[in-house]
Amino acid sequence: MATLILVRHGRSTANTAGLLAGWTPGVALDERGAEQAAKLPGRLVGVPLAAAVTSPLQRCRETLAPLLAARPELELHTDERIGECHYGDWSGRKLAELADQPLMKIVQQHPSAAAFPGGESMRAMQNRAVEAVREWNARIEDEHGADAVYLMCSHGDIIKSLVADALGMHLDLFQRIHVDPCSVTAIRYTPTRPFVFRLGDTGDFGSLVPGDQARTADKAAEDAGNAVVGGGAGAA
Repeated sequence: MATLILVRHGRSTANTAGLLAGWTPGVALDERGAEQAAKLPGRLVGVPLAAAVTSPLQRCRETLAPLLAARPELELHTDERIGECHYGDWSGRKLAELADQPLMKIVQQHPSAAAFPGGESMRAMQNRAVEAVREWNARIEDEHGADAVYLMCSHGDIIKSLVADALGMHLDLFQRIHVDPCSVTAIRYTPTRPFVFRLGDTGDFGSLVPGDQARTADKAAEDAGNAVVGGGAGAA
């Protein structure tokens, strides 16, 4: 079956502002995010792509723009099922303000039971994303053959939930997975099981350097044993 390359969108204005963007309109790439997106075509040189599928949100479309310019033959599709989690009343709010909400403990420790007020459950988020991947796998293989490679540009929690599914992990464990902005995750699907070949690969080890100030808020959450909901801002 097909090989899927998952790209998280580049760093956004919401990431650097510490906001949980969700489906909030007008969230674009910041300067660093645009630089990350510009490097994506070079990182994928030599990888044949049968198609690209994107979340409809602006930050994902902006991330793919340089790749599409470099590969004008690449067919682009939009699929709402790989759009960000619908965080409902939490959308657009400061993550620091949400940290003390009782629901945050559920999101961190028992996400399969978490449902956002006015939004969707994390279980529903994963279900729609997995359904989308399964359907696209079949379509890509049918149209381009079993060895085809295709790309999806999506969001932190969506990608983490897809990786959890590929690894056979319960959704309650998916907060142990981390994917930085514009990171590449590669999953090869077979009739019997998926294989994860890359996970959150940026080629940049800056986020591992002690004292990195660019990700202070992300690190504070992680030091407390929590995941950054939505994915975090990554390294500078």
